[in-house]
Amino acid sequence: MESVPERRPALALGAAALSGLFAYLGTGLHPLPALTWLAMLPVLLIAPRVRWGWAAGAAAASWVIGQSGLWAYFATTLEMPPPIVVGVLACYPLLAAGGAVLFRALIRQGRPVAAALAVPALWTAGEYLISLAQPHGAWLSLGYTQAGVLPVLQVAAVTGVWGVTFLVTGAASAIAAIAAPGDRRGRLRVAASALVILTVAGAYATVRLLASPQGPSIRVAVLGGPPDAELSPDTGEGRAQLDTYLRQIGEQADRGARVVVLPEKAFDTDEQSWPLLADPLARIATTRHVDVVVGATARHEGVASNVAVAFPADGSAPATYTKRHLIPGLEDHLTPGSGPPVGVPGAPALALVICKDLDFPALVRANRAAGAAVLLTPAWDMGGDGWLHGRMALVRGVEAGMSVARAGRNGRPVISDPAGHVRAEADNVRDPGAVIIADVPTGTGATPYARIGDVFAWLCVAAVGVLIAVARRQGHRANRSAALIRTTTAVAKWMPKATALVPPLRNTIRVSPSGFSATTSMNQAAARGPAKAIRARPRMP
Repeated sequence: MESVPERRPALALGAAALSGLFAYLGTGLHPLPALTWLAMLPVLLIAPRVRWGWAAGAAAASWVIGQSGLWAYFATTLEMPPPIVVGVLACYPLLAAGGAVLFRALIRQGRPVAAALAVPALWTAGEYLISLAQPHGAWLSLGYTQAGVLPVLQVAAVTGVWGVTFLVTGAASAIAAIAAPGDRRGRLRVAASALVILTVAGAYATVRLLASPQGPSIRVAVLGGPPDAELSPDTGEGRAQLDTYLRQIGEQADRGARVVVLPEKAFDTDEQSWPLLADPLARIATTRHVDVVVGATARHEGVASNVAVAFPADGSAPATYTKRHLIPGLEDHLTPGSGPPVGVPGAPALALVICKDLDFPALVRANRAAGAAVLLTPAWDMGGDGWLHGRMALVRGVEAGMSVARAGRNGRPVISDPAGHVRAEADNVRDPGAVIIADVPTGTGATPYARIGDVFAWLCVAAVGVLIAVARRQGHRANRSAALIRTTTAVAKWMPKATALVPPLRNTIRVSPSGFSATTSMNQAAARGPAKAIRARPRMP
């Protein structure tokens, strides 16, 4: 029969393979959201039953497998240097390994509630700190996998996307803690705590999803465009594309649209060619009484910027927003913007951002605080990542309580409301000229997350610090106890040999596994003279 130690490598490898399969299918550009919840479960189930090295290795290996499909996307599509790709793809394996080791330590110390908390707190804290440490913002999160599961997504209105990550990883951690060996009462406390969290989250989601939209609605249209061209309006191809846009704007105005959003970098302009684009758009905005937002590359006096320009329906001067967060490598030649949020003149509920800006929750919250209720977002996807980027934009809207109209060419343009409902969507990879239109509310109030920001994420960071301290302190106590037991046992084994060197006391020493004592009998003491009886008592080690 195969021994338990011999089975441990096979157990760890099997868990790594199964978790890796769940992670591979449950994450990436087109995740299956139900499988994301299971990704950590197999490796956490075996963690208390194997050595810590096997637990850490299995957890890390599972996420190496799970993210293997993203290498080509990062290295080829986004043109990231290989060292950067390695660093990005190492984040989740490290979080998984750390979570498994901390979970194992707390379970083996008889702390199942703390163990169940360890994995989601560590993962959430890790994602948040990573978002602060690198230039891409909050683009790395398991929470985006649940963008289509609206009851789960509503927690983001309180905690940000970090709370969704906490739920996804916390479910597997709680199940593993309940199934782990240990005291039955501890497992019941884990089950009760998990039930309370799910009940509160479910009740909040129900209330939020059943709430009626507040305030008036506005009809927004989003246009597509060429998948990979930045056209100059002074070329024949550029003029033809502008004519197409002017026709589509008129058609959407006939359908009741009050706002029309064009994609990011739809045109490439300089001082001479800019009027060829701006004048026709300003004219149709005024004549059709529709706010028009266009994305363009603007070159002025040797400085190039990625801008979104809003031409107001009331004929007032256009407003220009410059993209704040540029893509490293792909947009190094551009100058980023700065300053306060920018809205559409005459329409304070409408704000401008561009594509990657939506990876930064703080910028969205700033627009919400300035009174905006709808984000108008020219964007440009990379083909296969359109769904993910569209859902990341949707999550930003849920976090802040805002509608989002994202004109993502070469991807998936999407219009969503503050609860995360997709009001309209198209596939611009298959149909570059697709147009979507939908009504979105403008009176929804700010969410708790819009007011308090990343408090929940910082609580997770603090919780990780406390849990690590508890595990280390308990581990030190266990090490001292083990050392005491080893010392006492060694003394008990050594004493029979030592007593052979002391003939006068040889027959009077009793040795036991717990210690030793030497007693000189009263008769022996009397034979030696008036000396008092001697009693040697054991000392504590």
